[in-house]
Amino acid sequence: MKRTNFMEYLDGMEKIDSNIMECVFNEMKSYDYTIYTKKDVISVLNKDYLNIDDLKILLSPSAQNFIEDMAVKAKTETMKHFGNSVCLFTPLYIANYCENECIYCGFNCKNKINRGKLSYDDIEKELKSIAASGLKEILILTGECRSQSNVKYIGEALKTAKKYFTTIGIEIYPVNSDEYAYLRKCGADFVSVYQETYDTKRYEEVHLSGSKRVYPYRFNAQERALIGGMRGVAFGSLLGLSDFRKDAFAAGVHADLIRRKYPHAEISFSLPRLRPYINNAKNNPNDVHETQLLQVMLAYRLFMPYAGITISTRERAGFRDNVIGMAATKISAGVSVGVGGHGEDTKGDEQFEISDPRSVREVCDSIISKGLQPVYSDYIYV
Repeated sequence: MKRTNFMEYLDGMEKIDSNIMECVFNEMKSYDYTIYTKKDVISVLNKDYLNIDDLKILLSPSAQNFIEDMAVKAKTETMKHFGNSVCLFTPLYIANYCENECIYCGFNCKNKINRGKLSYDDIEKELKSIAASGLKEILILTGECRSQSNVKYIGEALKTAKKYFTTIGIEIYPVNSDEYAYLRKCGADFVSVYQETYDTKRYEEVHLSGSKRVYPYRFNAQERALIGGMRGVAFGSLLGLSDFRKDAFAAGVHADLIRRKYPHAEISFSLPRLRPYINNAKNNPNDVHETQLLQVMLAYRLFMPYAGITISTRERAGFRDNVIGMAATKISAGVSVGVGGHGEDTKGDEQFEISDPRSVREVCDSIISKGLQPVYSDYIYV
């Protein structure tokens, strides 16, 4: 079967006037992380303000030998900008139907899993159950399938969520700026879109069909979200899908360029690693180890000290406990990655396996034990 050109927009996809993708490509091409030395790393660690060239150095193999020094400085920056607070949230998957054929994902349209979608009543029950835990921030997720989870359906879920939560994020398929504006009006505050990999050759290889195959439309999603009035946007790549150092660098550059163009936007990072999923027990072709994951997280904190950094349940409890306060500012708790599952049984299979199944109370206790303050809500509408 002839595959569509992954760089060409499909009908209905909005094109915006932006050169950010070209700028990121140019920076990636110039990034050779093998050239940096111990002296380069020490020089960066002695600077007060970092630029893109400094980020290149902090993500290099040479910087991996300075993890402890990076951690000390990162903790100082985190305390300076965020105090001792750690925000909590949980994700709610309202559907897992997907039209995309992505070879690394449990929601792959060719993967034989139980598909499900919550009714509006189911959504409210789930939201009530989550709110009962005390959480005030929620992330609404769907698989990437307009026919099963259209914008109106997501909007209605957001309207219900607004009754129970003060901060609402969405992680859905990319949409046009007018659709983001509608979802903002319905209650969404933040949009998370992960490019998965910024390596165009690898992107084409792993996204075989579906709208997600269109690289530039996905790349420009954060900018369309901000044009649509969203308060903040999150960036990240799926570490291990390609060269993790170049992907982490590209995500950092992408976020920085958006920050410069939209200085009012709240910027955050997430650092997911490949995880096993149903029918694929081993899904780590380019293993990224915890030390390397920590290096990326610390590099982001030093490069963009005011950006939020989320640590998800893809990672084990001990690792998550160690990075909060040091670099991470937001942590998920009481997580179910199946459709529903917070109030009643899940109605659809999960996207991937999680490593930290702790409840909200258990995560809070861990945060407090480290002398940090768990925060259920850091934003109030007046």
